[in-house]
Amino acid sequence: MKAIFPGSFDPITLGHLDLIERGSTLYDELIVVILENNSKNPMFSIEERITMIEEATSHLDNVRVDTYSGLTVDYCKDNGIHCMLRGLRNDIDFEYEKQLETINHRLSESVETVFLMTRAEHFHISSSAVKELLLYKQDVDEYVPQAVVNHINH
Repeated sequence: MKAIFPGSFDPITLGHLDLIERGSTLYDELIVVILENNSKNPMFSIEERITMIEEATSHLDNVRVDTYSGLTVDYCKDNGIHCMLRGLRNDIDFEYEKQLETINHRLSESVETVFLMTRAEHFHISSSAVKELLLYKQDVDEYVPQAVVNHINH
């Protein structure tokens, strides 16, 4: 069975990577889908994010990266995928994800959302926090995979 793990991944964090690694054990193929969201101002280009995710997940044979600029459920319908993996850090994430799941289910009853709790050591990590630290030239090595550190240091 295939599943997607959608998000902006701007940049990928250790929390994302943990969920991808765990998700890769649950599905035959896990597709990390970078959603192109015009309402957000990304720090990294789509190409940079693809490269960072591919490098960070290179040890996972059943993980690949793709991009999409429409609704997540449409990506699933277009690609014959019936499962979407989402991560939860806290009750704020839960409330947001619950709303998305309700809307997604109304748009496509054939797409199920599976939630994984983020590991406790990653609760405090978010791409937004990483971007703010980078903006102020702070070290983010403990929050992101080595692939991101390498990219930032080039």
